[in-house]
Amino acid sequence: MSIKILAIESSCDDTGAAVIINGKIHSNIVATQSVHEEYGGVVPELASRAHQQHIIPVVQKALKTAKTELKELNAIAFTKGPGLIGALLVGATFGKTLALSLDIPIIGVHHMKAHILAHFIEEPKPKFPFICLTVSGGHTQLVLVKDYLDFEILGTTIDDAAGEAFDKTAKLIGLPYPGGPMLDKLAKEGNPDAFQFARPRVPDLNYSFSGLKTSVLYFLNKQEEGFIEQNINDICASIQQAIIDALMLKLKKAAKEYKVKEIAIAGGVSANSGLRARLQMEGELNGWRTYIPRFEYCTDNAAMIAITAHFQYLAEDFDDQSSMPKARWPFQDYEQS
Repeated sequence: MSIKILAIESSCDDTGAAVIINGKIHSNIVATQSVHEEYGGVVPELASRAHQQHIIPVVQKALKTAKTELKELNAIAFTKGPGLIGALLVGATFGKTLALSLDIPIIGVHHMKAHILAHFIEEPKPKFPFICLTVSGGHTQLVLVKDYLDFEILGTTIDDAAGEAFDKTAKLIGLPYPGGPMLDKLAKEGNPDAFQFARPRVPDLNYSFSGLKTSVLYFLNKQEEGFIEQNINDICASIQQAIIDALMLKLKKAAKEYKVKEIAIAGGVSANSGLRARLQMEGELNGWRTYIPRFEYCTDNAAMIAITAHFQYLAEDFDDQSSMPKARWPFQDYEQS
């Protein structure tokens, strides 16, 4: 029997739909939203409206690309959280309504767990157990992955996420939204040792990035007019190195403490070229087998929701129609939700 699942992603400002058949992705469609650029960040209400405009065409294209009809589906999955509540509601309401009309089950998926399980979309796939550094605009976590649906949080950020640090420091130096990718691009032409920024130390395997942002702000406030423009590449490279140093410090500590050689990264920030290169370098130095998803599976996408839904389907982990999206859904509370 074929297992065909339609998956919907609408946690932030990308509307995604994917079809997975027997664990293999057959389509992965994403509609991005350019409306937020003039505001320098995602405007939740505008994101919700754009999702409403995009969701039907995106789902239709995903089904057509996968050569799948609605009547063939076994389940419909959607991002249940965390994310922007209005955006989540669009995807969840659409998915639940469509599933109800087809009399098939629904599967609510945790967004960050989906980022991790994106590693199982295609080869090479990590072996259990592995440690995954999940880095995005809203999350930074070290996760011990014991099985497809068995996770343990080893460390997390106590304040800001790494992605937020990238975006907000980029804004401080005047880069357009979204600042993180632009900072990464400029950093390639800069000297990462040109300037020193704070690398906050916190206990255990946790992270902190608020001090780094403050360090960059104070540094820039002391400079003369024209300094940023003249040194933009070096500033970007130095900021990027500070963030990556902080991420790698705890990752190496976790790998040593838990005696794990299978190491992965996931989440939107795992698309950062500096982080990808550094992970590969650390892998060679420490004897790790490293795993980095293809770029299209790093940023928000429905394929990662689909692969997670596939494993939940096999485990008969379904939601009911009363299930509601969760803007805040702590990773560690997943099993109890």
